[in-house]
Amino acid sequence: MSGLTLRSIDPIADMDWFHTLNEANVPEVNSVPAERFQYYIPQCAHARAAIAADGTPVGALLVYAPGADYPSLNYAWFGERYDDFWYVDRIMVSEGARGMGVGRAFYDDLFAAAAGHTTAVTCEVNSKPANPISMAFHQRMGFESVGERETDGGTKAVVFFRRPIA
Repeated sequence: MSGLTLRSIDPIADMDWFHTLNEANVPEVNSVPAERFQYYIPQCAHARAAIAADGTPVGALLVYAPGADYPSLNYAWFGERYDDFWYVDRIMVSEGARGMGVGRAFYDDLFAAAAGHTTAVTCEVNSKPANPISMAFHQRMGFESVGERETDGGTKAVVFFRRPIA
């Protein structure tokens, strides 16, 4: 996307658009009340906003390192198996900006930031309900499957991914 800028997320000033974007991306990400994000975002190892050339926010990325006070079963799954990782909790792109390189820009920025701080970036992608676009994107970005899990009585499932950082 031409003219895209990445910057840190401000958990107060950015909350209106951030929460609206989050809710627009359900079920790919979980619905979370805005006030919880005001607590969770400052704990991130990496929290970035994607801003279009006209100043419109078009995406957001939240990443946690081990030890964050973040009650996610998927984050805990990685913590039980790895000592050193950065966990991508959510990567969200507005509908009008999808397929325009925002996700790739987030990951290029993340991989550069993670170098020297961690040995791997991790995430999960929904397999039930299926998210084949995200699944293929993460595989193209060099992520490899390291596990799977069903939740909610088998109505939901995720594939866990890990990408080493050189």
